[in-house]
Amino acid sequence: MEMEEGRQYSVQDQRAWLAQHVADVFFAESLFDSMGDIVFFVKDTAGRYIVVNQTLVRRCGLREKSALLGRSAADLFPTSLAVSYATQDAMVLKGAKELRDQLELHLYPNRSPGWCLTQKKPLRDQAGAIIGLCGVSRDLAAPDQRHPVYAKVAAAVSHLHQHYAQTVSMAELVELTGLSVAQLERNFHKIFSLTPRQMMVKIRLDAASAMLSASDCSITEVALACGYQDHSAFSRVFRATVGMTPSDYREVMRDSQPAN
Repeated sequence: MEMEEGRQYSVQDQRAWLAQHVADVFFAESLFDSMGDIVFFVKDTAGRYIVVNQTLVRRCGLREKSALLGRSAADLFPTSLAVSYATQDAMVLKGAKELRDQLELHLYPNRSPGWCLTQKKPLRDQAGAIIGLCGVSRDLAAPDQRHPVYAKVAAAVSHLHQHYAQTVSMAELVELTGLSVAQLERNFHKIFSLTPRQMMVKIRLDAASAMLSASDCSITEVALACGYQDHSAFSRVFRATVGMTPSDYREVMRDSQPAN
């Protein structure tokens, strides 16, 4: 199909024409190269990186894309993290689920932690078969302090920080802020890019990560101190968010510390 000058085409027709004629289907790669707070990647059905941006290269401690392309998570990350990423990929590649706004704590090459929101979705051919996946991980942005209700929502976050060892209900936050549940959730997301529940998970795991790195408390003691009723519930949430068990995290962080 050729686009005839002067003729009106639907958006669907224009999209189809562009898809057929664009010279580089990976045109987005160079755009993502300029975004230092976003990791972008495309993987094949075996979980190997086919397209990556420079941010991912740097965060893997590498210099060139060629050092990353064709490799899988197992080649690049600690075993526990690699298993977590591979499990995510397998679900996406099976068409079982897409990852949307998955809150994750990543460890950078210097072992400093950083929070991000991850999206992964399958890539399909024209017949609908899954032929790979693409994804982005966006660093959690600083809160928008100019938002009209920032002070109210910040008060709710402060309350969560003060009481993360307890169960804080939405009713408490509603009463504290004077906002409805819908208003609270909407403004939470606009200001912090997180839901109230995600914020509670982040606050608890920030505290847990610090305790695991700097204290000799048992995993059960850390779990109780951070608001979890038992070891297994804490470990389940920690692994789903960090990609490794609390014990593995403690080991990784302590191995990265310089010897006295």
